[in-house]
Formats: sequence, C-alpha cells, structure tokens
Amino acid sequence: MKIGIFLGNLGNPAIYYPTLGKITGGVAASIFLCQLLQWQAQQLNSGEWVKTNSSEIEKATGLNSEEQQLARRLLKVRSLLKEKSTDSNTDSLELWADIDAFEEKFNNLLTPDSANTIAQTSRENNNRPVEILPETSPPEPAVKTDKFFGKHRQQIAVTVNPNYRFSGPWNSQEELQKFQRALEEYAREHNLWFGNPSGWAFKIIDSMTKGLTSTFWDEFIAGIPLGESQKVKREWEIEPEVPYPAFEEERIQYYVHKGEPLEAAVSKARADLRNPVLGKDLWEGFLRKCDRIADDALKAKNQGVQTAYLPSSFNDRPQITKESVMQKLGAIAPQFSLNQSTSETIAEPPKLEPQESPTTDEIPSISFLQKAYQTALGRSIVEKQIAANPEWGYEIVDGEIVESIPF
Repeated sequence: MKIGIFLGNLGNPAIYYPTLGKITGGVAASIFLCQLLQWQAQQLNSGEWVKTNSSEIEKATGLNSEEQQLARRLLKVRSLLKEKSTDSNTDSLELWADIDAFEEKFNNLLTPDSANTIAQTSRENNNRPVEILPETSPPEPAVKTDKFFGKHRQQIAVTVNPNYRFSGPWNSQEELQKFQRALEEYAREHNLWFGNPSGWAFKIIDSMTKGLTSTFWDEFIAGIPLGESQKVKREWEIEPEVPYPAFEEERIQYYVHKGEPLEAAVSKARADLRNPVLGKDLWEGFLRKCDRIADDALKAKNQGVQTAYLPSSFNDRPQITKESVMQKLGAIAPQFSLNQSTSETIAEPPKLEPQESPTTDEIPSISFLQKAYQTALGRSIVEKQIAANPEWGYEIVDGEIVESIPF
C-alpha cells in the first residue's frame, strides 16, 4: 500500500496541544475540549449547544467511552464544560464548552513567569538527549505510618560486656545472689509476675542499678522478712492482714447463711476484708451492730439482770491449726489423718474425757428455729423464746433468725 493511500484512510487528525494539559487536567480532556471547540466554531449559531453521542466522539477523537467519561469529569470540575442528556434511553448528549472560563484560565497560565517557565521547559525537553537507564528492581512501596505517633524508632545496637556485673548497694556478688534468692522466694509466695519470679527479681535489681531505692533491700539488710515493713494495719485488724476474729466470723456466717459451703464462705469473707474499700464499709456497719447490742446489754443490766447477754463470739476460741485438726482426726480415724507421709508414726490418740449428755435446756439450733418460724403459731412462740433467752445469741432481722456476733 502506498503511503498516500494509507494516510488518506486514516482520516482527519485530532488537534492536541500539550500545554493545555495544565488547564484541562490531562491528554484526554485536552483532545475532548479541542474537538468540542472545533464543532462549536462550525455551527451557524454560536450560542447553540453541540448535539452528539459517544460514537461520534470516539470516531472524531479516538477516545473510548471510559476515556470520554474521564475527560468530561475533568472538564466539569474545572468549569470548562456543561452538558445535559437529551434521551435517557440513548447516549445522546448536548455539550457546551465555556470559552470565557477557558480564556481566563489560559491567561492565568500565560502570565510572564508562567510563560517563561513553559518556554524553558519546552526548550529543555526538545534539547534533552534520550537517556537509557539500566533495568532496576521496582522501588519498595512506601509504608504508611500514623501521623500522631510517627515512624517507629530504629533499634539501637548495644554492645554487651560478657563480664558485666550489676552495681548497687551490695558489697559482694554473694550478697547480691542472696538478695536475689530472697526476692524470688517472695515472688513465689505472692504469685508475682504470673509465675516468673526470676523476671520480677531482675526488675527490682535492675532498677536499683539505675539509682532507684528499694524498700526490699532495706528489709533484707535489716534482717526482717521482705514486704513486712510495707504492710498497712487497717482499723479492723489487730495486726496487718489479720482482722478481728469476731468481725471475720460474722462475715463467714453471712456467706454460710446464704448457702455457701464453709470452705467457700471462709475464702470469700477473707477476700472481702482484704479489700480496703469494702472492708471499711463492712467495719462501720459492724460497729453499729455492736453498739446496738451493747445498748441492749446495758439496758438489761439496769433492769436487774446479773449477767448481761453477750454473744458467744466474745468468748475465747482455740485457734484452729493443722496440728489440732490432725490430732482430732487421728483420735477418730488414724488412717484418715493429714500426715504428709503414711510411713510416719501416728501418735497414740489422746483419751477423750466423757462428756455429759445434753440436757433439755440445750440451746436449739438455728435450723430448728427457722423451721418452726415458718408457721403463724410457731412464729409467735419463737419470737417470745428468743426475747426471753438472750443468752442463746439469736435475733430476728428482716423476718430471718440470725446469730448476733459482735467483735
């Protein structure tokens, strides 16, 4: 095929000015605008809109439908194009290029500084030789960072001396090791650092090497158990972490009356009294209850009662220890005693003194009284019996029979 026939079959060329890309927003928008201006100039009425469709635009410019939509969007954002649809069933459009807005943007672009910059850039592009770059790997993608926290700090390599030793108030390495063992033992007893006593001990020693003081070291030097000087004696305690026995017993009975087993009741009561806020509130209520019991006892004494009633919790109770429980179990059934090893010799059980058989005046149990209190007749009898026998240590509170336990 001859070159003339080939060029004739290509059709008319579309006009494109590279400089217009700065005004229109890109190549497609520039070609689209130039073609629309050409069609507007060919019309007899300069104010008439150009009626066309997607196929005609593609035939004239070579822009497909996606490129046309992009060009129209860029031109409308810059107020260079107005359009309206004539038929919803077809892609017919009426377009109008705003020549006034185009001239204003073109004049702003061709200010003296802008014109010099464009001319200089054009000359540089025309005179710049083509540079062939070697093939390189694609650049690494940029990592998004939080603008509020910034980039992550790079790790700093620190040389470690293999013969490094902690420096602190200890006089020798042996003394440091003893202190470390004492800290680990304290951490194991109090279950610190989720079963990692060595980590917790390292934290204490490392802080001391940086100049911080430690109460644990003062206790270690003084020869007292670690943590002993840090305990706080609260108002309801006879010594740190040891509450008044009667106060603890009342909290235990509270959970027992709610149906908790004795072991769970003891655990929950002691947990409540270790809580400083809850323990203080319970202590204030306990004092009010004891004050009311004391007022009732004084009133009964003024009326001639020789021995005023005081609940049984005022009486001394033997302390329950492992040895006392083992001795009782050994007396009942030696094979069920709490000895650590079955090979240990079981001591001969002590002889129990015969006890007197219970008399008819024995104090009734709370369960017996509560069962009788459920009927109307029994309620009246129980109320009179409790009022007439304050030495039983019972009282009726909110329709329930409970035990009075002052401290």
